[in-house]
Amino acid sequence: MSSNLEQKKAAVAEIGAQVASAQAIVLAEYRSLPVGEMTALRKKAREAGVYFRVLKNTLARRAVADTPYQDLADKMSGPLAYGISADPVSAAKVLHEFAKANDKLVIKAGAMPGVMMSPQQVAALASMPSREELLAKLVGTMQAPVVKFVRTLNEVPSKFVRAMAAVHDQKASQSAVPSAEPSAEPSAEQSVEQPA
Repeated sequence: MSSNLEQKKAAVAEIGAQVASAQAIVLAEYRSLPVGEMTALRKKAREAGVYFRVLKNTLARRAVADTPYQDLADKMSGPLAYGISADPVSAAKVLHEFAKANDKLVIKAGAMPGVMMSPQQVAALASMPSREELLAKLVGTMQAPVVKFVRTLNEVPSKFVRAMAAVHDQKASQSAVPSAEPSAEPSAEQSVEQPA
């Protein structure tokens, strides 16, 4: 019996560590969800960096007690899967996308630090871009002026080189065309000596 108590304490400590670094927690009911689909959901959650577990509600209640997520304890009943993420959007996105394709997974509630969310609010959160997507957009926005500036700087020497090449080609084409001016060599008539 003491080993079972130790396992429960370890589980509460593990969940508590996840809750401490969480920006969002989403609860989903999974009645009659086949094992294969639950495995697929776990894989998607792992790829997205979401801590996803099926937990005993009593252990989950202990883990969220005295945290900004303590209001979730009222929603913890029935067979629940817990999605916990450090990114506020990831858990909502993974579980909402899976629930859209599978009616046996139903979003029950969600929370951000100090804020309870209804299933509709979780769906709205899931439609937002993730932290990585926002950072990528920010970097792209910040790089655009720099890239344009570098392109402009590269354009100045390129234009100069093209202008020099055009001048060189023009001079080369002028020297290749025979001139229409009379030649300096005397003609055959002029070379005949005149009698004195």
